[in-house]
Amino acid sequence: MRILMIAPPGAGKGTQGALIAAHFDIPCIVIGEKLRDHVARQTDLGQAVESHLSRGELVPDEIVMDLVHEGYIAAKSAGGEYVVDGVPRTLAQARAMYVTGVELKMTANIALHLAADDKEVTRRLLARAVVERRSDDTEDVIRQRLELYHQ
Repeated sequence: MRILMIAPPGAGKGTQGALIAAHFDIPCIVIGEKLRDHVARQTDLGQAVESHLSRGELVPDEIVMDLVHEGYIAAKSAGGEYVVDGVPRTLAQARAMYVTGVELKMTANIALHLAADDKEVTRRLLARAVVERRSDDTEDVIRQRLELYHQ
């Protein structure tokens, strides 16, 4: 089982992806979490993406795909199954994921799209901001992230 979780920010990809991964005991590849970890540790990668994340912009595809590739390699060594949370965000990422999946014989076989309207995801993200204090959960950044998602 190789699953892509696709949805707007705040629709529940992380929650549902984690539940699915735990239920089937398969790795969950969460690119946003990996990026935020790099920012928190102030790695070179973290410093390169911090401004993108704080403004609600998409991180460059090359960086995202490097992390996806690492996740695929780790998942392959764990049995070849996975749940990917939040990628692809662009057509270029979708194409690159497919190529990487073909090369590693790990193409996704399920895509789950979670639907949620902008008003609901904004409410959820603002509530999350209170708990998690994420820099990308402000009204302006949420609006930007949703605009990018819809594009």
